[in-house]
Amino acid sequence: MKKIILAISALALSLGLSAQDLATATATYNSGAEALTMGNKTGALEYFQKALAMAESLGDEGADVVANCKNAIPSVMLSIGKELYNNKDFDGAVEKMKAAAEKAKEYGNEEVSAEIEDLLPKVLVTKVKDAADAAFKAKDVAGAIAGYKEVLAADSTNAVSALRLGQLLSGTNLEEAEKYLNIAAANGQEANAKQVLGTAYLKKAAAQLKGGKYADAVALAEKANEIKENAQALLIAGQASQKLGKDSNAIAFFEKYLAADPNAKNSNAIAFTVGALFQKAGNKSKALEYYQKVASDPQFGAQAKQLISALSK
Repeated sequence: MKKIILAISALALSLGLSAQDLATATATYNSGAEALTMGNKTGALEYFQKALAMAESLGDEGADVVANCKNAIPSVMLSIGKELYNNKDFDGAVEKMKAAAEKAKEYGNEEVSAEIEDLLPKVLVTKVKDAADAAFKAKDVAGAIAGYKEVLAADSTNAVSALRLGQLLSGTNLEEAEKYLNIAAANGQEANAKQVLGTAYLKKAAAQLKGGKYADAVALAEKANEIKENAQALLIAGQASQKLGKDSNAIAFFEKYLAADPNAKNSNAIAFTVGALFQKAGNKSKALEYYQKVASDPQFGAQAKQLISALSK
């Protein structure tokens, strides 16, 4: 009889301790929820981890608390990772998100696992892009090129990276630069991409003109104007065509140049040149038209008047 009484007393004591432990685990979980509400994510995580350990020791009685903790812990870890990301602590964000992914997998939290699977590559890309942007601002060309190429290898539609990569390459490898600038244009940076690419072709056309490679200068200038209408490109094409002896082409380019930029500082000089080219071609009426445009010009007026007089006889 005495043994039975002792056994009953031991069972009652055990049940009392079990209920007390469950209450403590529940209270600890609730403290975590309260800390989370107050924005203390780190504190909340600690409470949830403690509550989980307590509840797991209770077996079936702690099952509900265990389930709640396993649902909360990966979510809070992910939230901390996002906060680190927003504060540009990319290394910390990646570390915390990877840890959250491990916990989510361990606890069977498919929702958090899916979100991290989608988010983590973007965080890694942003980390690389941030470093590339810093190199770009510091004029570390090699570092910026390498960084932006890495970004685009992971995210082929990153327009800003493509634009900057095209800009960096435009002076040394125009063909490769155009490839990246086309990517930028296709993903929301069309105007900027055209500006960069058109300027690159224009600079190369000017260099070819200066170097005496007139046919190349014409082709490059036409390409620059095709990408983005540019009066200077028309001028280069006209000058190069004139050097090649292709007077009719030169006239066409010069006329387009004057139409595109009628107030250019050299407009009278170009008009006089067009008049001379028309005169050379035997078109007196067009020659007179252009000479008359510059008849009052301080530099070209006197000669223009003489030519007008000669052609009018």
